[in-house]
This record gives sequence, structure tokens and C-alpha cells, in this order.
Amino acid sequence: MAGYGQPGQGYPGQGGYTGQQGQGGYGGPQGGNQLVFQWFQAVDVDRSGHINAIELQQALVNGNMSKFSEEACRMMIDLFDANKSGTIDMNEFVQLFNYINQWKGVFQGFDKDQSGSIDLNEFSQALQQMQYRFSQTFLQNILTKYDPRTRRLTLDNFIVVCFSLKRLTDSFQRRDREMRG
Repeated sequence: MAGYGQPGQGYPGQGGYTGQQGQGGYGGPQGGNQLVFQWFQAVDVDRSGHINAIELQQALVNGNMSKFSEEACRMMIDLFDANKSGTIDMNEFVQLFNYINQWKGVFQGFDKDQSGSIDLNEFSQALQQMQYRFSQTFLQNILTKYDPRTRRLTLDNFIVVCFSLKRLTDSFQRRDREMRG
């Protein structure tokens, strides 16, 4: 994940949390945000001190009140799950919370009609700001993949698409050492 979210590249960075979790259970935020801690407790329905993708999905909604997709929740858990347990603890949750809020800010900046989803033009503008140039056909295909009926992206799918594009771009750049494209 190093290098993801570099300033000035149009991608939100990951939030940080320097407090340590207390002994057993939650331990509470040390220097952290009490509201985020309370949200963590509400999301952790089994009181394990960890959140899995299903618990996360039950707590996250898009601007149109639909739940975040399972794909998005699993991707985000994987992204912040430092010990690869399939769950995130309070410290990792704080980072995820900040990450989602940063992406939400980017998303809302392009959701000009405040519909809770972005259309082809809004999506194209967002990707251009991130230095991506794709054909209209390619962009339409992405929108159709995530919502064949309306061809719009909700916040969760926007995060998944942008993260996937970034991961693919980084992988390509590592292999294209002579920068020939």
C-alpha cells in the first residue's frame, strides 16, 4: 500500500492513528476520536473487538441509501487489515474511517447534481483529474458493469474502481521500466 494516496495525484491518502488499543476488547481511543470509537462499537455487533466485511457492509450506505457492496467492503478490509486476519481492529478502523471520508469528499466534489451517484461526465472528469485518459466506450463499460440500468456509480463502486485503476497502473509501471507504455 506504500505510495498510495500521494499528495497532488488526485487520490485521497490513508488516515493515520497512532494510539494503541488497550488490553482486550476495545480499550478506547487514546488520542483518537471518541465519535469514531463509538461508531466502531456500533459496527462491531459481535463485540469481538474486530470488524469483518459483513459487519462493515451493514453499517455503510451510499448517498442513495443503498448498502455498500460486499466487494467494496472486502477490498477495504483487506486494504487496512495489517495482520491479514480478515478483520480490522480499532486502530485499523480509524484509518479506514478516514480513508472512506476522504474518498467521499472526492466523490461529492464530482457529484454535481448531488444525486448520490455520478454519471458518465462526472466520472470522466474525476478520472481526468487523477490523470487518467480513457475512451468514452471504456468508461461506459465500467458504468454498465456496476449498474447496467442507470449507468451511474455510487460511492462504494467509485472507490472500488479508483482503487483498482491505481493498483493496475502501479503494477504496469513496475513492469514498464523503460517507460514505453
